[in-house]
Parts: sequence; C-alpha cells; structure tokens
Amino acid sequence: MVEVFKTNVQKETDTNYIVAVIQRQFPAYKINFDLEDCDKILRVEGVDLQSNNIIEYVNCLGYICVQLE
Repeated sequence: MVEVFKTNVQKETDTNYIVAVIQRQFPAYKINFDLEDCDKILRVEGVDLQSNNIIEYVNCLGYICVQLE
C-alpha cells in the first residue's frame, strides 16, 4: 500500500529529519519526499499504513501534511 501526502517541507535537511522520526516509529515503512513537485510530496509505502499517524507526526514537527486522494 502506498499513501501520498502534500506537505509544506522546503529543505532536504528537513526531509531527512522527518523521515528519521517516522521510521523510528514505523521501521518497516519505505518513506521518501519529492521536493521538486509543487506539492512537496511525501510518499509512504508499507503494509497496514496508518495515514492519520503519519499526518500527526509531520504536523507535530511543525509542518503541514495532507493526504492526497
């Protein structure tokens, strides 16, 4: 399962931090950002994804994160 999120992350250093935080909680997830996309896409791949938890983690770090349909 793959979920795609729109974010407001701008810097590569921020993406590294966010990925580390999410992977600490969900080590089996494959996570990456596409900062070149206008929506600053966060992609998360894994079994039994918990989209709401991903959004909460990113929001708690001070970034906007919205699931794309």
